Amino acid sequence: MRIVIALGGNAILQRGEPLECETQRRNIRKAAAAIARIARHHQVILTHGNGPQVGLLALMNDAYKGVSPYPLDALGAQTQGMIGFMFEQELRNQMPGHKVCTVSTQTLVDRDDPAFGDPDKFVGPVYSREQADDLLKAHEDWTIKADGKYFRRVVASPIPKEILELPSLQHLISAEDITVICGGGGGVPVTSGPDGQLQNIEAVIDKDRSSRLLAEGLGADAFLILTDVPAVATNFGHPDSRNIRCATPEAMDQFDFAAGSMGPKVESVVEFVRNGGKMAAIGSLEQAAEILTSDSGTVIRPEVAGGISYYE
Repeated sequence: MRIVIALGGNAILQRGEPLECETQRRNIRKAAAAIARIARHHQVILTHGNGPQVGLLALMNDAYKGVSPYPLDALGAQTQGMIGFMFEQELRNQMPGHKVCTVSTQTLVDRDDPAFGDPDKFVGPVYSREQADDLLKAHEDWTIKADGKYFRRVVASPIPKEILELPSLQHLISAEDITVICGGGGGVPVTSGPDGQLQNIEAVIDKDRSSRLLAEGLGADAFLILTDVPAVATNFGHPDSRNIRCATPEAMDQFDFAAGSMGPKVESVVEFVRNGGKMAAIGSLEQAAEILTSDSGTVIRPEVAGGISYYE
């Protein structure tokens, strides 16, 4: 099968871990081992988050006063190269002789997207309340919101309209014995000006939404979003919460999920199946192969007996 796998940024850097290069490499090594279990038997197109990494670069960027700060889109492009090269290396170590390639990817967005007026995408490290207050005093143009018991910077996350490298990616994956890494951080955000010229814009695109667009454009058989939760939970954090095992897109419409975290993930897998995909799922990276066989995670299919089922 052709499978698009969207890997959460927390698979590369766990919440609260120091933003050290070796820490990220260690986590990527573990992630590559789980992905290789699938890539040995199926064609994988891998996308990944970059929130912690682009946030770190922004802090480094701000600390050096010798030049004007680089915009978020440029920092996002830097993280595509860094994370991509680490995954290439570790996947080759897992599958000697296997072809692996990283493609820098741009994603077209609308400059008038309402997201620019209501930023909600987390980037960078987590902070305590006191650290967040100090940062807001130092950076008057920042927005910081609660992320669980911590606080993080949030930036605009416009809806992706088009993957500009899609034709090149379609050509590349016609060689079925290759694993492609692309769409890092949802792709570098760009807009099209009145004259048709591409222009950069400061934003971070939700990687799950752009991965869904990519999966549809590449004609993927399956679309997996791998993160640090075993399944999608109803009423998360409450005593009556239940983990969803399998559901149709229509059955998922009854639930509300947090806009800054699980919401875009559920929206993306539901839309993939609703638009003709055979199956999509959300679940734990460590159980990636089991998710593909519907033995773990939350699986969305066009038809499910009773519309929805839960884990006991």
